[in-house]
Amino acid sequence: MGAVAIEQPTKTTRLSKQRVRDGVATAVRLSRQVFDTTRESRVVVTLALVAVLTLSAIGVVVSAHENRELFNTLSGLQQQRDAYQREWSQLLLEQSALSAHGRVEHLAAERFNMVVPGRQDIVLVPLMSPVAAK
Repeated sequence: MGAVAIEQPTKTTRLSKQRVRDGVATAVRLSRQVFDTTRESRVVVTLALVAVLTLSAIGVVVSAHENRELFNTLSGLQQQRDAYQREWSQLLLEQSALSAHGRVEHLAAERFNMVVPGRQDIVLVPLMSPVAAK
């Protein structure tokens, strides 16, 4: 079996008016010392440097956050550009396939009943000279 320690009940001290007054006086004295110390030039310089350092650190955090956001946007735009380039390449291939001479000739013959004229159907029209046109 383990040892058991029995503690004596602790006395709770009551706050007296004098102890409260002493505590308040001590707090006032310490706060005066702090405010008096902040008026010294080296403390003011130190506090200013701490403020500048804090602002600089916040600026670094904001800058890093914006950098990440812009990088994510750039990645998305690059993926979109690559998709557009793939689509453009496919459209160029499709255009070249649709505009091939053999296909156009076949569609002209099929839809409009057009045929390549024979030698007997070709008529050459002489060019008029500018003098004869007057």
